[in-house]
Amino acid sequence: MYLLYGGKFTRTILVEMVMAEGGIEYEMREIDILDGEHRSGHFRSINPAGMVPAMVTPEGHTLHETPGICLYLAERHGLDQIVPAAGDGTRGPFLSGLFYLTSELEPTMKRYFYPHRYVLREEDIPGIRQQSFRSALKNILFLNRHLTDHGPYYLGDRFSLVDLNMTYWSTFLNEVEHALDPAPAVLECMKRVRNRPKLQPYFGRIERMKAEYAALQSRGTGVR
Repeated sequence: MYLLYGGKFTRTILVEMVMAEGGIEYEMREIDILDGEHRSGHFRSINPAGMVPAMVTPEGHTLHETPGICLYLAERHGLDQIVPAAGDGTRGPFLSGLFYLTSELEPTMKRYFYPHRYVLREEDIPGIRQQSFRSALKNILFLNRHLTDHGPYYLGDRFSLVDLNMTYWSTFLNEVEHALDPAPAVLECMKRVRNRPKLQPYFGRIERMKAEYAALQSRGTGVR
């Protein structure tokens, strides 16, 4: 049995979606990041990196970094549909897309959501958010060109972990009115991913979390 440590306002839900796609059993251990539980001595004894989500495998190994956990689960459980196996002709494009998201789009989104972590002066926060948003849209437009030529999914007719990750981050970008209008192929891919029967409940949870977090921010609280 896998032990998954995570909770609201984290990327834990991406791991849960991979578990759902593969019918993989796990036990959830809630970690309250608003209360700083991820920095507690107890949690650091499980994951010294202090990062959420973290997952303990049946063999007792602790894994962190969401894309790595998702890739591990898919490969271990033979989910070749969402992660092409070694030797599959689409493995190369898949890895290029996945690492583009994790090295380009994801860091940009972190700066957008947590600009206070990257500035020395409070007055610089609006500027870094604006610049991060522009950078994220540039990444999305790159993906839109690929999907326009090769879609509807990143690997053509084949849904993969690339589409899941892209849809997750694009869902947050799309909270800004008309932000993704210049990327119709991305919007089409998002619609297909969000309509997958096993994933629909999780995207519903994401929408509820977005609303809850917006309420927290309006009160001057949130993830630090």
